[in-house]
Amino acid sequence: MTSIDRADGYVAAATPAARDRRRRRRIDPVRLLSTVLPPVLILAVLLIGWEVAVNVTGVRPQVLPTPSRVLSEGWGQREAIEMHTKATLQVTLVGFAFSLLVAWVIAVVVDFSGWLRRGVMPLLVASQTIPIVAIAPLMIIWFGFGLMPKVLVVALATFFPIAVGLVEGFNKADREASNLLRSMGAGRFTEFRYVRLPSAMPSFFTALRISITYAVVGAIFAEYVGAEKGLGIYMSMQKNAFRTDLVLAAVVVSAVLSIALYLVTFLVERLVIPWSFKERKARHAD
Repeated sequence: MTSIDRADGYVAAATPAARDRRRRRRIDPVRLLSTVLPPVLILAVLLIGWEVAVNVTGVRPQVLPTPSRVLSEGWGQREAIEMHTKATLQVTLVGFAFSLLVAWVIAVVVDFSGWLRRGVMPLLVASQTIPIVAIAPLMIIWFGFGLMPKVLVVALATFFPIAVGLVEGFNKADREASNLLRSMGAGRFTEFRYVRLPSAMPSFFTALRISITYAVVGAIFAEYVGAEKGLGIYMSMQKNAFRTDLVLAAVVVSAVLSIALYLVTFLVERLVIPWSFKERKARHAD
């Protein structure tokens, strides 16, 4: 490389745009601390208050164990909890994948047909008025105690927000861009691919985050109804043994699992639609 090339590289690196890119790559510790610190402090205060209240009042561990006891007893049962967590995670991921497939098929079909939109949307809303607690036992009767009934319960608990989010996202498409493509001879599928689908992605990921929090709960409830392994079965067994500390340990694990899946959606969003992620980040910075 000549000295001229190196000089050009230095000049390019020193431009305002390059400096701005480098600043965006750095993690702002102050902003990160301001985001993480408040919930951590509130949680710490609640746990300390819980610990002190139980020790002062002398409540029996079978009624309300201290957080330290929940942690220590849960750690002692870590192998069993890990086994049941893997079973719950399997049901959650398979059920949520099926939910995504069903929601996407329904939303796309509805978007391509106004008649179906008027006919299907009321049925989707009506499907959410049926309590899962009433449907889950029927799933066991119809499909047995295998993976299928639990997958269907998870799908029923999670597909609605995704389907509605996609339908609403498709409707937010820029009409001028759609008219421009049609004036150039583009068909309905081309318009959907280049205009309606990108417009729906932010709404889709918002709905995805709502649904993913229901997925673990749906899987655990399905296990309560009928399963051999899973956090739902583990909680039921420990409840029958009056081990409230282990029930709460399983609750903590399920909460951590839900939070982890929730955070994964942000990573997927950043990979799939980085432009939307950057826009939201810029709005927060302002």
